[in-house]
Amino acid sequence: MSTQPKTFITPEQYLEIDRKAEYKSEYLNGEMFAMSGGRAPHNIIGWNILGELRDQLRKRPCVAFTSDQRVAVAATGLYTYPDVAALCGEPKFLDETQDTLLNPSLIVEVLSPSTEAYNRGRKFAHYQKIESLSEYLLVASEEMRADLFRRMPDGSWKLIWAEKPEDVLELNSIGCRLGMADIYEKVKL
Repeated sequence: MSTQPKTFITPEQYLEIDRKAEYKSEYLNGEMFAMSGGRAPHNIIGWNILGELRDQLRKRPCVAFTSDQRVAVAATGLYTYPDVAALCGEPKFLDETQDTLLNPSLIVEVLSPSTEAYNRGRKFAHYQKIESLSEYLLVASEEMRADLFRRMPDGSWKLIWAEKPEDVLELNSIGCRLGMADIYEKVKL
């Protein structure tokens, strides 16, 4: 039985391929991983969060990015596309193409059964290495639940969760509030 050897590529090769591709891929340790699209609840939740952030950030020196904005974790070499990334202040990019963000202060991932373990585990471990990141929000797509991880001054992470329509999450990193009823508006669970 023979096995094909894996072909490893450099980050520069990945960026060249990904920038021309018709689909998005993550990159880590020399390998590219194609990303699949989300189902309706996933997409509506992401849209709702972006809409709320847009309304609250529009007259401030802050910005929120869609899932088309690549984020690089310089310390680990992960390149990925979170569902939402946001920051206040000047965005820093990998290069002049401005398609790879280096300094998000908030990252949001909408969970699906196939991505939940990765987003809570290994991906979160990578994200924790982003010095600018102070909040990581995980939002369920199959039930009303959001877990907000906030970096504390000692470097530990505190969990704040919400699961009722009247609950509100305070996003200190960008000075915004997200109500659970707003996050799940028009979502059929």
